[in-house]
Amino acid sequence: MDALAGLAQANRLEIFRLLVQRGPGGVRAGEIASTLGLAPATLSFHLSALRHAGLIECEAAGRERIYRVAFEHMHALVDYLTENCCGGADCHPANQRRSA
Repeated sequence: MDALAGLAQANRLEIFRLLVQRGPGGVRAGEIASTLGLAPATLSFHLSALRHAGLIECEAAGRERIYRVAFEHMHALVDYLTENCCGGADCHPANQRRSA
């Protein structure tokens, strides 16, 4: 699954986390770079990988680009993981301790 491969790299996971936290309004590329301390070429490489994986979307805003999470794809990934890794059961560790 491309989405898991996309998140398997530390910088891409940090970018994704930032975008999730900022919500549907998204974040300008320059702000992502300065917040995470990434060089423009490095950021561009990671944003491209996340877009290829279907995890983020990009919108032109004048001369800049705004990136946001593709929430529909994110939810599909969570659903996939829950269904295929947990067998459809509630696999949250806190809930497992309560039922034990």
